[in-house]
Amino acid sequence: MTNIRLYEKPSLKKLTEIFFRIGNTTFGGGYVTMGMLGRELVDTRRWISSEKFDLAFALARVTPGTNIIAFCAAIGALICGLAGAVAAVVALTAPSAVLAVLIVQGFESWKGNRIAMAAIAGTVAAVAGMMWSTIWTILRPHVGGLTRNLQVVLIAGGGFLASWKFHVTPLPIIAAGTLVGFLWKDERP
Repeated sequence: MTNIRLYEKPSLKKLTEIFFRIGNTTFGGGYVTMGMLGRELVDTRRWISSEKFDLAFALARVTPGTNIIAFCAAIGALICGLAGAVAAVVALTAPSAVLAVLIVQGFESWKGNRIAMAAIAGTVAAVAGMMWSTIWTILRPHVGGLTRNLQVVLIAGGGFLASWKFHVTPLPIIAAGTLVGFLWKDERP
């Protein structure tokens, strides 16, 4: 007998709950939130394929403004249409915006406190670790086999160097990665 796991069908209510929960309990910025949403929506619930998730991620990077908002709108739309896009953006951003204002107010009053600044430094280090986890979540489906691994290392590494060392903006980096990926075909579909 085959072991078939049944997955819950997407609904606007559940989508909103997921974006609200993840958006308001995940710290470390958009990439960490995107990674957590990927685990929930791609790996756990299987509401969206990793290919569509990656497409939404890439398109959000080339849109002007805040990438996480564009990403949430794209993912919400792919799962539940226009209503999903609106629900995802509002559920993720409204509570976080209020919290950000409150944290900034607290930071302004604590900035002379060495203990508070040490706690913030520890938070920054933890967030960096979470960002690496997000990078792995995004790259993992593209790893496997010598050719694929070499592609991932060269394209991701080249993108990192172009951004970090040479301050190249995202659009040319993404265009170059797309071109290299297109020209350097892999044996897998």
